[in-house]
Amino acid sequence: MRKPVSFSGIQPSGVLHIGNYLGAITQWVESQNKHQNIFCVVDLHAITVPQNPKILKEKIYEIAAIYLAAGIDPKESIIFVQSQVPAHSELAWILNTISKMGELSRMTQFKDKTNKIKKESIPAGLFTYPTLMAADILLYNANLVPVGEDQKQHVELTRVLAQRFNHRFGKTFVVPEPVIRTSGARIMGLDNPEDKMSKSAASPANYIALTDKPEVIRKKIMRAVTDSGTKIKFDKKRKGLYNLLTIYKLFSGKTEAQIEKRFKGKGYSDFKKELADLIIKKLAPVQKKITHYMKNKKLLDRILADGAKRAEKIANPTLKEVKQKIGLIV
Repeated sequence: MRKPVSFSGIQPSGVLHIGNYLGAITQWVESQNKHQNIFCVVDLHAITVPQNPKILKEKIYEIAAIYLAAGIDPKESIIFVQSQVPAHSELAWILNTISKMGELSRMTQFKDKTNKIKKESIPAGLFTYPTLMAADILLYNANLVPVGEDQKQHVELTRVLAQRFNHRFGKTFVVPEPVIRTSGARIMGLDNPEDKMSKSAASPANYIALTDKPEVIRKKIMRAVTDSGTKIKFDKKRKGLYNLLTIYKLFSGKTEAQIEKRFKGKGYSDFKKELADLIIKKLAPVQKKITHYMKNKKLLDRILADGAKRAEKIANPTLKEVKQKIGLIV
């Protein structure tokens, strides 16, 4: 029986943090036995806003290194760079032609990213970002798309475009389903538990990067926002503490009852010290592997080149079928 196909991607921009790790990457690693997984470094998405070329190139390698260091097996899963498979750009253009301005302008992320930009200065790539994301997914006949809540709307548009194309030109695309993780899907900022932990946050106090050194992790956790309470209990109304407890829960694998029992009668300082130690311990082997891969770029190049070839074997026939159905000569 064919395994469900799952497509996931991370932009090589900003700083990957424990929110990305707990809310997405660990979930992807766990799913390798159940799904045919395709993991993409979505570098074309990153250039919808200005990037420093040297930093961008290094970040592309870093995302690939993090995929591998976290436990994604390049023999079991496909790991590749988006721009190395031209079918993504080609299908994105074709999907642009069946997308509507109203649909794209209603995307919440587009509104958020452009609310401080003059209309005439908004990059066209930022506006059509969702059609490129749709192409990423539809090229591989993906059944499942693990995403955060903030990307769910983009997957819904992908479904609309797939159905629209199928209706006009005949059954072509699989209509994908978004997969939203319910526990820990939204790790909040350490400096402001009202907002999600963000890889593009202005302040590094917002997040714990996957590459942060132990002393940096301790400092950030000890300074993390909590409240004036005393009892260490899971209470969603106490947002700062709840966020830290959720991080502890996901890294430790313990239940809420077990955690509350462990810290009964203890103060915030004791809890934060143990949380910092736990994060440092859990990230140490991952960080060691990231360093190994970043020092071996030729190895990364080989893995990514192999992944691109495997991706093209799936993507190119899909693109060929699309071209034939819309009347292009192939």
